[in-house]
Amino acid sequence: MGATDSPPDRFILSGRSARLDPRIYAVRGDIADLALAGVLFAPHYARPLPRICLAPYQTLHAQPSAAAAAISQVLRGEQFAIVDISGDWAWGYTLHDHYVGYVPAGILGEEAPASHRIVQRSALIFAAADARSPVLGTLPMGARFPAAQHGDFLEMPDGHVHIRHAAPLDDVAADPVAFAEKLVGTPYYWGGRGGDGIDCSGLVQIAHGMAGIALPRDSDLQLAAAIGRDIPAGDPLRRGDLIFLPGHVAMMVDAENAIHASGHAMTVTIEPLATLLARFAQEDGAVLAQRRLS
Repeated sequence: MGATDSPPDRFILSGRSARLDPRIYAVRGDIADLALAGVLFAPHYARPLPRICLAPYQTLHAQPSAAAAAISQVLRGEQFAIVDISGDWAWGYTLHDHYVGYVPAGILGEEAPASHRIVQRSALIFAAADARSPVLGTLPMGARFPAAQHGDFLEMPDGHVHIRHAAPLDDVAADPVAFAEKLVGTPYYWGGRGGDGIDCSGLVQIAHGMAGIALPRDSDLQLAAAIGRDIPAGDPLRRGDLIFLPGHVAMMVDAENAIHASGHAMTVTIEPLATLLARFAQEDGAVLAQRRLS
């Protein structure tokens, strides 16, 4: 992009605009993230405005409508960078994985830095620091919030969570599979990250995030990121190894069994890897990669 010899208030855009994956680059026909100004041409650029998801979780939609396709979820305490607001909808991306979509603007706001996160499959939000008090809602694994401990409860801005359901942010466990195992039985939901359901790449992303390992959102992005090191075919597998299949990803629980959010079983399940591979061989094809992160 450069100025011409015409009057200083007129400019011409020249050169070839880059093609970027719209899942992870905030660009539409009318506007783009300011960070892309030197990469592609857009009629307008906007500086993203970071905000916090204040809802327990929120579906990220492909279009500004609750009826539009679900593509991911934003959890309580995660940051969302607003690039544009139109009506009741904010368009932008989640800061932890740069995934682009629309959320209702009303669930975004400002808050003190988070201090704790949910480490169980889900946690109840109580009205008071008493397990007999009214339940105001639930928080999914990975949700984060500022809190102060009072006895056996953490007081957050909008309720109380029991200390056995949460841990400080810097309390990071080393085994992502242990977190995935807590989610066994969670319904399969395309685009889910543990709110009302979860999908295969969401399970892998959340489980590793709880272990302090940031991964991309989708299985093909996780594969393309070349995370870990390749495991040669025929080598023994072990707990934590990732198995990439066409449109799918699973984690090894041990040398023979895998855990995954299964669209076949419609739930997070553990099954023999041989059973999973046989089903995919019939439907979609062979293993794309086997990766070990540690």
